[in-house]
Amino acid sequence: MKKKLSALLAGVFITGISTSTVLCSDVQMNIPKSKEFRIERSMSPEAMACIECHKKQQPGIFSDWAASRHAAANITCYDCHAAEAHDPDVSQSHFKEYEKNDTKYGQKKYMVPVSAVVTPKDCSRCHPDEAMQYSKSKHANTLEIIWKIDPWLNDGMNSEFERINGCYHCHGTILSLKDKELDPATWPNVGVGRLNLDGSKGSCTSCHTRHRFSVMEARKPQACGQCHLGPDHPQIEIFTESKHGDIYDAFGDEYNWTAAPGNWSPGVDFRGPTCASCHMSGAGSVMTSHDVTERLSWELQAPLTIRPEDFKAFPAQTNWQEERTKMQEICMQCHGKRWTESHYSQMDQTIKEYNEVYFIPAKAKLDELYTKGLLDKTRFFDEPLEVEYYELWHHEGRRARMGAAMMAPDYSWWHGFYECKNRFNTFMEEANHLIETGEKSYKTENYPNATGNTTKPPELFKQ
Repeated sequence: MKKKLSALLAGVFITGISTSTVLCSDVQMNIPKSKEFRIERSMSPEAMACIECHKKQQPGIFSDWAASRHAAANITCYDCHAAEAHDPDVSQSHFKEYEKNDTKYGQKKYMVPVSAVVTPKDCSRCHPDEAMQYSKSKHANTLEIIWKIDPWLNDGMNSEFERINGCYHCHGTILSLKDKELDPATWPNVGVGRLNLDGSKGSCTSCHTRHRFSVMEARKPQACGQCHLGPDHPQIEIFTESKHGDIYDAFGDEYNWTAAPGNWSPGVDFRGPTCASCHMSGAGSVMTSHDVTERLSWELQAPLTIRPEDFKAFPAQTNWQEERTKMQEICMQCHGKRWTESHYSQMDQTIKEYNEVYFIPAKAKLDELYTKGLLDKTRFFDEPLEVEYYELWHHEGRRARMGAAMMAPDYSWWHGFYECKNRFNTFMEEANHLIETGEKSYKTENYPNATGNTTKPPELFKQ
């Protein structure tokens, strides 16, 4: 009997220990562990050296990269910035910086050539389709486009630094070297049409900013609003006014911004569209594209509204009817066919009225003034009627058309056609006065800061 009792007590004691051990183990398993970032796993020594140095020198860059999908996939600084020793954009100062910091950070010396500029050509090593699509777009070629058509550049009506801090921040610079380093007159720059030293055009970081390169960021309208804003192309303001923008403001924090590329779906991941979901993202049978020139059936930014394939500065290699069908399929992910087709019918009529009532008569009157010698065609903007004509199409005319296309009534009317009427009447009154009296227009002889180079950059127009 004593043996049985002893055995029973021993069993209880052992069970108690086991239970206690399990409970203790469970508690230990539920204690959060500190996250350890182990850069030595699956990375080359060169990549590890880059990370260790920049982690100390530019912790903001490191933390941005560490939170990116690139970091999760072991894509490092070296994978994107690596260059060949003979490449024109290799950073010479980087070698000196490496030598200076080698002892300080206790790292092995890796004298590897790197470039400060990561170009679409570099990105194409992992993203070939996106880089190819982007290269065909108006974004990538916008610097060439403005040099073909813009009087500010062609007539030298602004200074080089007005261009650098204005035009080129969006359109892009032509990168060049000075004393074997990037010229501060052309760098830093992330313009969408930047001409890089390796011959590629553009900058992916215009939309996917360094060093997170977030697809979420590029999907939000604010990414496009960096450049598409203001008096002449206020797409971000137009979007904000529209029903689409109102839905985004109300429900945008519920959208699944991080869905994988090609899988961001209307009605599933988001309720109302953004710029990207209409102009780039895929839906239905429409494929995702980094060519924003696609899906357009009108060239709304041009003085006379024309089809994209008729835009002489950069003719689209597409058929506007096929592209309209694509955009309408995007629309019909949320709207009915009647709604969608009626919207396009209204937009087409708006464009017809702008062309015929406002632009064509104003252009004919301007040409008459030039023909009769009442305006001087030598330069643009130095005579008041040239400015009136320019703002009629470049400001009010664009706002009227773009407001109609994106369903923003205030921009289509009050900022658009209402202002078109006032500008048109003022222009015509003064033009007819000059024709009737034979007087020449007042001309600004000392136009301020009209010092810009008027030679078309040969790098953009190689045969």
